[in-house]
Amino acid sequence: MKIRFRHFSLGWVWLVLFLPAFAFGPKGQLVYHWMVGHIPRVWTDEAMKDWELPHANPAFSAEPVSEEFYYNLPERVIYRTYPVYHPDHEPEGYWEWLHEQEAEVVFDEAQLVTEEDWVQAGELLFDYPIDTLGAVINTQHVRNRAFFETTAMPVTSEGILPFAKWVVAGKGKVYLGNLSCGMCHTRVMDDGSLLKGAQGNWPGDKAFAFALESDGVSERGVQGVTNFLFGSPFAEGDPHGKLIESGREQILHAYKAVPEGAFGRQGTSILYPPQAPNLIGVKDRKYLDHGGLGQHRSIEDLMRYIAMNQALDFLNFYGDYNPLGLTRERLNSGDPIFFPGTYDRHSDAQLYAIAKYVYSLQAPENPNKPSEISERGKVIFADQGCVTCHTPPLFTNNKLTPADGFYIPDRHYDTYDIFDISVGTDPGYTMHTRRGTGYYKVPSLLGLWYRGPFLHDASLARLEDLFDPRRLEDDYVPTGFKPHDVETKAVLGHEFGLDLSESDQAALIAYLLTL
Repeated sequence: MKIRFRHFSLGWVWLVLFLPAFAFGPKGQLVYHWMVGHIPRVWTDEAMKDWELPHANPAFSAEPVSEEFYYNLPERVIYRTYPVYHPDHEPEGYWEWLHEQEAEVVFDEAQLVTEEDWVQAGELLFDYPIDTLGAVINTQHVRNRAFFETTAMPVTSEGILPFAKWVVAGKGKVYLGNLSCGMCHTRVMDDGSLLKGAQGNWPGDKAFAFALESDGVSERGVQGVTNFLFGSPFAEGDPHGKLIESGREQILHAYKAVPEGAFGRQGTSILYPPQAPNLIGVKDRKYLDHGGLGQHRSIEDLMRYIAMNQALDFLNFYGDYNPLGLTRERLNSGDPIFFPGTYDRHSDAQLYAIAKYVYSLQAPENPNKPSEISERGKVIFADQGCVTCHTPPLFTNNKLTPADGFYIPDRHYDTYDIFDISVGTDPGYTMHTRRGTGYYKVPSLLGLWYRGPFLHDASLARLEDLFDPRRLEDDYVPTGFKPHDVETKAVLGHEFGLDLSESDQAALIAYLLTL
C-alpha cells in the first residue's frame, strides 16, 4: 500500500504542477497547450539592441521604439475577412451581402490547443491586412476594371484578387484591407492556383502608381509619400532625394518600372527594388532581408521581424532622421500617431502563430524530375564551385557577402557569418537605403522553378539570362527590372558559369530547376 500510495501521491503532484499546461481538446482528449506564459515576449529593450545588423553607415543604424512604447500600443483585433473579386467574377449580390454581415472576431488564443491550431491561426493572420485606410489601394480601385488591366494584376482561376481582403468591422462597415504578409508573399501560378509563402507576383508598385494617378494626388503629395517610404538623406549621394526632386511624373515612372516579383517595401527603394523573398524554407535561414538586416536565430527573431516589418519601422530613428518626420519628443509625448501599422500591433500570441505558420510552409511537388541532363548539370554545379556558396542540402552557406565598396569591420567577423568575397552585384540596395547593411545574404537556390525574376534586384527574368555574357555589356536591356530613367544597363556581378558551353549551361539550368 505504501508503494501504491507514494506513486499515487507523486501522480497528483505531477498533475497539480503541470495540468495548467494541458487542456481538453475538441474531442475530449487531453492535449498539450502552449501556455500564454510560454509565448516569447519579443520586443524587449535588450533583444532589440543587437537583433538587427548595423547600417552600412553605422551612425545611421536603426533605433527602434522602446519596449514600453511598443507594449503600450493596443493589440490588433482580427476580424473575419472575405475575398476580393475581379469585377467580372464577383458573384451576383456579393457586394450587398457583404454589407449585411456583422463583425466577427476570429482570433482567440484560448482556443489554440494543438500545433495544428496554431498553424491554422497563423495562416489566417498571414493573410490578415493591417491597414484599412487605403494606404496602397482602396475600394474604388479594386472595383474598377481599369485597375486590373493597367497593372496586369494576377487573379486566381476563380477570379479572386489574393493580395487584399474585405474586412467587415460591423454591419455596413466594409473596408478594403492592405498590407498583409500574404500581399508580397503569395504567388498566383500559371494555372490560377495559389502558392503561399513563395516569391510573390503582386505588382504592388504599379498598383500604387495607378492609385496615385487615379486619385489625382498632387506633386507635393506624391513627393511626400515617396519620401516617407524610401527617403534616406544620410545615404551617399541621396539618390532618393534626387528622385523626389525630379517631380511627380518621374516618380510615377519609377513606380511603374518595378516588375512583378519585386516590391519597393518601406525602407527599401524603387530605384533598387528588392526581389520579393521566398519564405518557403525560411526556418533554415540565418538572416532575413536581402541585406541580412535581421538575424534569425530562433522563432523569436522571426516574430520580431514580422512585427517590425508590418510598418513599425516607420517609427525608427536613423540618427536624427525619422521617415514620418517625427522628433523623439513628439514620438514619446504620448499623443497618438495615426499611421497605418503604427497605431496598433499584433499581440505576441498572434506573432507566434504567424511564425509557426511560416515555419510550416512546404514547397509543392516539383514537376521538374531528375534526368540524364540534370544529373550532368549536378556534376557541373559541383565542378564550377557553386557548392561553396550554395551548399547542399539548403543550397546556401547561410553567410553574408559584402557589397562592392563596403569595408567589413573587424568585430563583424566574430559576430556574424561572413563570406568575405564580393560577387559584384549592384550595391545600391544595401549601400543607399534605410535597410542597407553593406552585405547581401547568400540566397538559397531551393524552389527556383517557381520563382522569378532573379538576383536581389529582380533584374533578370529567367535563369537563362543569368548565364548570358551579354548582360555584362553597357548596351544590355535587362529582362527584369530596369531603372525608369535608363534605356540600357549592364547587369554586373555573379559571373560564374558565363564561360560554359551552351549545352553545359542547359544542363546546369536543368539541374537548378529540379531543386
